[in-house]
Amino acid sequence: MPANLAEQCARAVMESVPQVIRTIREEMRRQGAPLFSIPQIRALAFLHRRPGACLLDLADHLGVTCPTASTIVDRLVRRGVVARAADPEERRRVVLTLTPLGTRHLRRARQSTQAWMATALARLTPDALQRITRGVTLLGEAFKDARRDDSRPHAAALPLTDNRKGEAA
Repeated sequence: MPANLAEQCARAVMESVPQVIRTIREEMRRQGAPLFSIPQIRALAFLHRRPGACLLDLADHLGVTCPTASTIVDRLVRRGVVARAADPEERRRVVLTLTPLGTRHLRRARQSTQAWMATALARLTPDALQRITRGVTLLGEAFKDARRDDSRPHAAALPLTDNRKGEAA
């Protein structure tokens, strides 16, 4: 593939994906989980994908300091949606998991947001919907192992992103 085509694709992704992520987050907050902040929803989603993660993992995912992540977790624990426990193998490490209530809240938020998104996408033609589905699937596959890929050229020259907002810096 010609380099300029890859660069055009990268530009389109960097312009489109943050807007889509922002809209999903706003809608998830509005429709599915009005009782939770965006960082709290992101924490719930992360713990759904990574049960037993530690606070440092969560802080890294959210793009915040450990004290900030700890405050978020404290609030979620008080609300009964996250459980904290000592790691049985390393007592100084605390593991975090969703409670059944947390799983229900997250599932409801995702279902509401997905239904809203389906309504918004329904305005497009079937051909456009199929192309988007194929494109998003390919995009996901292209980045599936990107974090573990040490063969990235000029990693220091890559654009930085703000993990808290999912936007290019």
